[in-house]
Amino acid sequence: MNIQDLKREVISRSDRQRAQVSQRYFKSGKGQYGEGDVFAGLSTTDIREISSKCLGLSVEEIEQVLSDSIHEMRNIALVTMTAQYKRAPAADKKKYFDLYLRNTKYINNWDMVDISAPQIVGDYLLKRNREVLYTLAKSASLWERRIAVISTFTFIKNGEATDTLNIAKLLLDDDQDLIHKATGWMLREVGKRVSQKELEQFLNEFTPQMPRTMLRYAIEKFPEDKRKEYLSIKYKASTKTSRQ
Repeated sequence: MNIQDLKREVISRSDRQRAQVSQRYFKSGKGQYGEGDVFAGLSTTDIREISSKCLGLSVEEIEQVLSDSIHEMRNIALVTMTAQYKRAPAADKKKYFDLYLRNTKYINNWDMVDISAPQIVGDYLLKRNREVLYTLAKSASLWERRIAVISTFTFIKNGEATDTLNIAKLLLDDDQDLIHKATGWMLREVGKRVSQKELEQFLNEFTPQMPRTMLRYAIEKFPEDKRKEYLSIKYKASTKTSRQ
């Protein structure tokens, strides 16, 4: 399938009603995080089926699709890129990593980040220097900050928590709910997959400072009594701050 065939198939599967639902779901209204995004109205199954036909696209063609104005086209590019990256010889993986990082402005919603950042960025950096993640975590771009923390999911799955915890510290004062959710999710995974002790050490130090949503996500799987304990700490800290 070439790019022209890809566009024709996306158009043929488009659904106006589903597109309207997606526009609301992915907050594409004025002033929202996905402002101005355009949807064709494809299902997840549609995206996967079309992506499976795009494995022959070149890196240059994938980059072209990734800059498309239609949300699902960019999603297809990322699913295709992820599949190609997984199959690529070790010597060729860097070109996908580089492609990803130079196009972060098009990876501009949480669904795109979450299906691709761990699989490409996280995987590539697993045995390499990770300083780029700290640069992304300090970016003005919401999506680059989300890429930074979500990429660490790969490290977590390999038994490492250090970078997740360090990046979480950088994001404690972030003003975006999508970052609070993503960071809380990764913290929860640290406790689940790496070390409950390390997670609790983090919480014992930073609960008063953590955004409430981040904390709730991080402690979601805790026993009820322990959840209430941390929420109480957060409540007392919030109350104290509001009185000052």
